[in-house]
Amino acid sequence: MAESPAPATVAASRRAAQIRHPVRVCHPEDTVRSYLDRGWWEDETIPEIFRRRVIAAPEEPAITDPANLVALTGAAPRTLTWQGLDDHVIDIAAVLFAHGLRQGDTVAVLLPNSVALTATYLALWRLGAVATPMPASYRRHEISGIVAATEADAIITAGALSGRELAREVLAVMDSAATVFAFGPGVPDEAVALGDPADLPARTRIRDYELALKVTVNDRITVCWTSGTEAAPKGVPRCHGDWLAVARSVQDGLGITPDSVVLNPFPMVNMAGFAGAFLPWLLAGGHLVQHHPLDLPVFFRQIAEHRVTHTSMPPALLTMLLQNETLRAQADLSSLLTVGSGGAPLPPPVVRRWQEELGIHVLNFFGSNEGVSLLGAPADIPDPTVRAQHLPHYGAPGVQWSTRLAERTAVKLVDVTTGETVTTLGGRGELRLRGPAVFGGYLPGTATTEPFDEEGYLCSGDVFELCGEGGRYLRFVDRVKEIIIRGGMNIAPAEIEGLLSDHPAVADVAIVGYPDEVLGEKCCAFVVPKPGSTVTLADLVAHLRSREVASFKLPERLEIVETLPRNPVGKLLRRELRDQL
Repeated sequence: MAESPAPATVAASRRAAQIRHPVRVCHPEDTVRSYLDRGWWEDETIPEIFRRRVIAAPEEPAITDPANLVALTGAAPRTLTWQGLDDHVIDIAAVLFAHGLRQGDTVAVLLPNSVALTATYLALWRLGAVATPMPASYRRHEISGIVAATEADAIITAGALSGRELAREVLAVMDSAATVFAFGPGVPDEAVALGDPADLPARTRIRDYELALKVTVNDRITVCWTSGTEAAPKGVPRCHGDWLAVARSVQDGLGITPDSVVLNPFPMVNMAGFAGAFLPWLLAGGHLVQHHPLDLPVFFRQIAEHRVTHTSMPPALLTMLLQNETLRAQADLSSLLTVGSGGAPLPPPVVRRWQEELGIHVLNFFGSNEGVSLLGAPADIPDPTVRAQHLPHYGAPGVQWSTRLAERTAVKLVDVTTGETVTTLGGRGELRLRGPAVFGGYLPGTATTEPFDEEGYLCSGDVFELCGEGGRYLRFVDRVKEIIIRGGMNIAPAEIEGLLSDHPAVADVAIVGYPDEVLGEKCCAFVVPKPGSTVTLADLVAHLRSREVASFKLPERLEIVETLPRNPVGKLLRRELRDQL
C-alpha cells in the first residue's frame, strides 16, 4: 500500500527495504513468566490501557496544556477529551509511520510537558517504537550523547522553546540518516511538521498496522537516563510490565480516581514524571494538567482554575508555603487532597501542619529510574511526623502495606563495609531490592558495571536506617552517590568537572550541591586557579555554554580555594566542601 506523500529520507528508504530493528525486551523470559504467573505483572500493555480509558469516558476532559504554553513554544494551550487525545495520537502516529518508523525503532523526544509530549509517547508505543526522553533544557552536549548511545532513528521536538530555535538546534545534531519531527510554530523546512489532522487512508493504515503488531509486556518502550558519580549518563531501558508495576503501586498510594485532577510539575522524562503522574493518571482516568517549567504563580493558578486534587511539590516548596503567609494567601489549595514529595528528607513539622492546618496529606516518595519505589502513604503511616522521615520497609515481618508492590518486593539493607545484612534496629546499610518494578539492566555501552549483587538485588547506592517497631520503617540517611538534585533534575558533578577541567585558568575543580529553598539544591564550583590566573563565575558559565550544556547544570556560585580536600588515595572529600557551604 502506498505511503502518503513525504520527503524522502534515509530512514524511509531503509524501511522500504524491509530492514527492521529487532524488538528489544528487558527481562529474561523465565522472569517474565514468573511475574505473570504470580500476578505481579498483568498481561496488558500501555496502549491497551489507553484504549480502555478512551472507551470508558470518550467525552470527559483528559489532558490540559501548561497555561504558559504560548510563552514556551508559541502554541496556544488546549484541553483534549479522551477521544480528542486518541485522535491526536493517531494523527501523530500516521506521520511517523509515513516517514518509515516501525516497531523496534528508537526515537529521541525533546519536548516540554504538554499535550504534544503525552500524545507523542502514546503514538510511539502504538507503533511499537521506543521513546528515549530528554529534558527540554538539554542542548547539543547532552542530545548528541543520547542520540549516539541509542542509535536513535529520529527525534521529535518543538519548533521553538523559550526563545530557542529548538528544531534548528536539533537538526544540527542529528545526522542525515535520522529524521527530525517538530511541533509548530517555527518548524523549519528541513523538519517534518507534526500536529495536523491525518486523512482517513492514513488513519486506516495505522489501525491496520496496529492490529497486526505482535507486542508483549516485556517489550522495551523507554530508555530513560540517570547520572551517578560517573561522567557519562546511563541508559535505563523499561518495558510495559515494570513501568506499570511501579505505576500501580503509586496509584495505590495516591488514590487517583476518574474524578481526580492531577497537576504534573515534574519533567515527564523519568521516574518522577512517569510514575508520579502520567501512568497513574492513565491507569485510573481523570484529568492530567501539565506544568512547565516550575513557575509558582502559574502553578497556583492552575490548582485553583482546574480544582486540582493531586500534585507534587519539592520539600522546600512545602516549607515555603507555610512560612510565607503572603504567598499562601495567593494560593487556593482547597481542592487538594494529596501532595507527593521526595528527593530529600521532609521536615516533620511541615508535613504535620499541611495535614492538620490545610487538610492535605503529604506522601513521602523515594524512587529511582532503576526501580526503587518506596511510598509512605497515610494509610500505612497515619502520623504525619513519622511519615515525613520514614518509608515502609517492604517485607517487615507481620506488616501489611496498602500498596500491592510491597508484598512483591524483597528488600534488605547491607552494611557497605562488612557486606553483612543489617537486622538490628538503628543499623544502617545500602538499600537493595528486587521485584517486578526493578529494571533489567543498563543500556549496553552506557555503564561499566550492572548494579546488581550476586543474589540479583538492585544496589541502590542509598543508605537507610532500620527503625520503627519490629523494623517496620526505613529512614533515609545519605546518598552514596554524589548526585545533585536541582528542581527534580539530576546533575552528575563529575560530568561538569570534566568539562571545566579544560578551562585554561582552572587547575582543579569540584562541583558540590548547596541548599536552595525553591529548587532543593544548586551547583557551587570550588575552583583552584592556575598560578597567575583569575577565574570568575561568568567565565565558567561561558565556558560551559560554549559546549552547549543544559542551563540547569550551570554552577550558580563560585568559591576560590587554594586546594581541594582529598583523602590519602586522592578521592575528593565532597562532604568537607558541603560543610563549608
